[in-house]
Amino acid sequence: MKRTLALLLVVAVVAMAATPAFAGDHPQANKKAKKLDPKKLFRENCKVCHGEDSPNGEYSPMFLIQEQWQQFFDEDYVDTHKDVQWSDSDTTKVVDKISPEELKAIRKFCIDGAADSEHPMTCG
Repeated sequence: MKRTLALLLVVAVVAMAATPAFAGDHPQANKKAKKLDPKKLFRENCKVCHGEDSPNGEYSPMFLIQEQWQQFFDEDYVDTHKDVQWSDSDTTKVVDKISPEELKAIRKFCIDGAADSEHPMTCG
């Protein structure tokens, strides 16, 4: 009898482990952060307002040095973008539309590609 109960317990545990609700590949059990493409994020979130001949100023990572990018993201970003709408049709503020994770990726992209970095870059 004990042996049968032990066998049933083992079978139950194995069955539970094989179901999506308990398996490691379940979306809630093993959330992997999606890989962010910082260059794409910059193009989609920054370049649309800061492109060539923009009245808002043209910016690409290599337009500023690392210290200037750090200051911008640490001190100036919220103040300069807090009242900026996402678009004419979407009145969400820019600072509310870009997630903290996305902003962190954009910040790193700008600093890593700054004019005084090892690999200055534009965003295409």
